[in-house]
Amino acid sequence: MKTNDIMDLDEFKNKHYGQKGTPKRDELENGYENFKLGTLLYEARLEKGMTQAELAEKAGTTKSYISKIENNVKEVRLSTLQKIVQLGLGGQLDLSIKF
Repeated sequence: MKTNDIMDLDEFKNKHYGQKGTPKRDELENGYENFKLGTLLYEARLEKGMTQAELAEKAGTTKSYISKIENNVKEVRLSTLQKIVQLGLGGQLDLSIKF
């Protein structure tokens, strides 16, 4: 731990959620990734000047589904995310694997 009992983010996660690879920590990390994805979709939609309804119509889904993804209520399938990005936003989805 650092001086004055101030923890960095990794120390905090280790203390409260366990080490990487433990179920509680994995749940936290996965939840963050879903949150991040929803935020990226939200920002891209706003940048395009679109409403959730407009994006949903172009992507062939519902406004409710877009809202659930943006608000981290529902996980999105990769194939559906591709449709939202390509058909709805006119963009390209880039994925990477990091170790």
